[in-house]
Amino acid sequence: MIRDYLYPEYEAVRNPDLCIGCRACERQCANLVHRFDSDLNKMVSDSTNCVDCQRCVCICPTHALKIVKSDHTFKANANWTGEVISDVIRQAGTGAVLLSAMGNPKEYPVYWDKILINASQVTNPSIDPLREPMETKTYLGKKTSEIRRDRNGNIIPETSPQLELETPIMFSAMSYGSISYNAHKSLATAAEELGILYNTGEGGLHEDFYQYGPNTIVQVASGRFGVHEDYLNAGAAIEIKMGQGAKPGIGGHLPGEKIVDDISKTRMIPEGTDAISPAPHHDIYSIEDLRQLVFSLKEASDYKKPVIVKIAAVHNVAAIASGIARSGADIIAIDGYRGGTGAAPKRIRDNVGIPIELALASVDQRLRDEGIRGAVSVVVGGSIRSSADIVKAIALGADAVYIATSALIAMGCHLCRSCQAGKCNWGIATQVPELVKRLNPADGKERLVNLVHAWTHEIKEMMGGMGINSIEALRGNRLMLRGIGLTEKELEILGIKHAGE
Repeated sequence: MIRDYLYPEYEAVRNPDLCIGCRACERQCANLVHRFDSDLNKMVSDSTNCVDCQRCVCICPTHALKIVKSDHTFKANANWTGEVISDVIRQAGTGAVLLSAMGNPKEYPVYWDKILINASQVTNPSIDPLREPMETKTYLGKKTSEIRRDRNGNIIPETSPQLELETPIMFSAMSYGSISYNAHKSLATAAEELGILYNTGEGGLHEDFYQYGPNTIVQVASGRFGVHEDYLNAGAAIEIKMGQGAKPGIGGHLPGEKIVDDISKTRMIPEGTDAISPAPHHDIYSIEDLRQLVFSLKEASDYKKPVIVKIAAVHNVAAIASGIARSGADIIAIDGYRGGTGAAPKRIRDNVGIPIELALASVDQRLRDEGIRGAVSVVVGGSIRSSADIVKAIALGADAVYIATSALIAMGCHLCRSCQAGKCNWGIATQVPELVKRLNPADGKERLVNLVHAWTHEIKEMMGGMGINSIEALRGNRLMLRGIGLTEKELEILGIKHAGE
C-alpha cells in the first residue's frame, strides 16, 4: 500500500517548564494544532496541521511556544528537492491543482535589493525635510500636453479627471470575500485618514463602505461580480482588471464556503457557490475592444472618473502598455510576479510573469520613446516591501505604488500562506465570524496609518538626501539610481548605471 503521509513542514515546540495549561493556544488555533490531553494532564500539539501563522506564539502568556522549521528531510538531491517530491505525492494522491497564496517565494532576483540610491553632498546640497518644504502629493491621470488659452489670453484650466494622493501609496485590490469585512473596513478608513485610495478588488463593494467612495477604487474584473451603475459611481476611479501578478493569464476563484450571506449579496451571486472569474474578459480580444469598455465605463460615470487598466507584468508588457495608453485609459497599473493573492495555482504563481522592476523600466522607456508618457500615469505593485522600494520605483518611472501584502502584515498577517483555506487566525483572510472578530478595524486602521506615515517620512528623508524636494522631481530620475551585482543587460533594461560610474 502506498503511503501519502508527509512529515509536517513546521513543528510546534512547547516548553513544559513555562506552559501553565491555560489552553489559550487551543482556543486560538483554527487549525486544531493544540489540545489538552486529560489523560496526560498536559497540553499536546499535532504539528501536522500547523501552518506557522504564529498566532499561538503571540498569544501565549508565558511565551512557552515556538514554531520551528522541521529538520526532517528527504535524501539530498539538487534536482528532486523535498518540495518537489512532496508536491508530486500530494497530486498523485488527490488529482488536484496545488493552491497557495501570498506571492512567489522562489529565490529569483529581487532587483530592489540590487539597486542603490544616490545622495547629494556638496555641489547639490541635501535638503532637511524637517525644516524645509517637501512635497509628496501626487496626481494620477492623463496630463495635458499643451497649455490652452481663451481669446483673452487666460489659461483654460481644463484637465482630465485626476486622483489626488497625499503620498504616492495606495492599497491594492483585495476583494471582500478574499478578506474579511473587518480587514476591508481597516483599509477603507485608513485610506480616508491618509488621503489616499484603496481598491475594492473584484468582489463589489459592501453597502457599508459606500461612504468611503472618495477614497475608493472600484474594480471591474472578467466575472463582473458586484458591478452595477451605483457601484461604478461610488468610487473615485474605476479599474479594469485584465490580469494580476500572482496568476497572469488566468481568472480568479473564491471558494463557495467563503460566499456567505453578505458576500453573496455584494457579489450578486447565490450563497455557497464558487465565484470563478474567466481568464479573459469575453468582450475584450483587442485594444479596440478594451477601448470600448474604457469609454463605456467613462460614459456610465459621466466622464468624471479616471479609468485604470491593471495588467500583469509579462514579457511583452511594454507593447501592451503602449496599446493601453492609446485606448483612452488614464492610468496603467502593472503587477509584478511577486504579487500576493488569496489563492493561486502554485505552478503559475512560481513560474509565470516577470519582475516588476524590469517591467516598470521597460514600460516607462517605451512610453517615453513613443512620446505618450504623459498620456497615462503608471502605478506598480508586486512586493513593495518598504519606503526604499517606493523611492526606487518612482525613480524608475512610476507615479505611485500599490501595496497589499505589506498592508496585511501591518494588520497582523504573519504570511503563513494558507489564505485559500479560509481559516486565517488573524481575522484577515477568513469569513468565519469567530475568526473575523479577532481583527479590530480600529486597530487595523491605526496600524495602517502608522505604516504609511512612517514610510512617507522615510521617503522625504531619502529625497532630501538626494537634494530633491518633490515626488515630481524624483519621477523617472534614473540618474539617482545605481546598480550593484547586475549584468550589462539588466542595467540596460533598468536604464541605470553601475555603482561607481
